[in-house]
Amino acid sequence: MSGAGTENSFRQALGSIKDTTTVSLAKVNTVFASISATRPRADVAYCIHALAKRLSKTHNWAVALKTLILIHRGLREVDPTFHEKLINYGRSRRHMLKMSHFKDDTSPNNYSGWIRSYALFVEERLECFRVLKFDIETDRPRTKDLDTPELLVELQVLQQLLSRVLGCQRQGATGHNFIIQLALSMVASESMKLYQAISDGTAKRDPDVESGGGHESGQEFG
Repeated sequence: MSGAGTENSFRQALGSIKDTTTVSLAKVNTVFASISATRPRADVAYCIHALAKRLSKTHNWAVALKTLILIHRGLREVDPTFHEKLINYGRSRRHMLKMSHFKDDTSPNNYSGWIRSYALFVEERLECFRVLKFDIETDRPRTKDLDTPELLVELQVLQQLLSRVLGCQRQGATGHNFIIQLALSMVASESMKLYQAISDGTAKRDPDVESGGGHESGQEFG
């Protein structure tokens, strides 16, 4: 399906991601299917535009978080054309993941700070792909194979992404929220691969220096 049919079905599915404190994974999967690699590029571009509009207009933490999860899943599960479409969208407009001013006053549990941190992580994850041209989740770490100049650049980018991972640690009531736990599970799985890539690169750069303690990084999200 393409054209008006895709837009209508996507609009209906996106409308189901409502201002509620629960999430229907079936509905999220329906929206996610609209940005999958099987869709024509024009359809994917339309979906990214619609997600960006949804993210920029909402003041509800549940809608913002569900939308960010959709984008994060796209980075994990869709082919690199999705990454490129997001990057190009950010070049032509205010980047859709800039959420430093997001604030939600609808819930007694203020999740706004955590959502801002999660948005920073997803944004940094996309920046990591833009600079390094590989995805930390789907591609094999290559730090062992790089010469020193390229290795230093890669380590700097990966360490910046790691700082965003650490910013997503559980805070107060966030540890008990199902939707946040879903996002955290994805961040945690990527943190282990990220740490391994950094460890491999550090060992190659400084063969006489042992790094320790980083194996605990994923445990912060458990």
